[in-house]
Amino acid sequence: MVNESEKTIKVTLVRSLIGTKNKHRSIVKGLGLKKINSTAKLKNTNSVQGMIRKVNYLITCE
Repeated sequence: MVNESEKTIKVTLVRSLIGTKNKHRSIVKGLGLKKINSTAKLKNTNSVQGMIRKVNYLITCE
């Protein structure tokens, strides 16, 4: 059995969106992040992992 904590990813925005591409800004918004140091818990799906890979220079994951 898989624990509930293994099914979720904690994502935190650590860098500013100033100077980034509009597409990357929309991806960060889609992840549910608004301001620096905002955090979101997301389900560990392939689509979320792809979004995280696109903007990995702006966020940290746990």
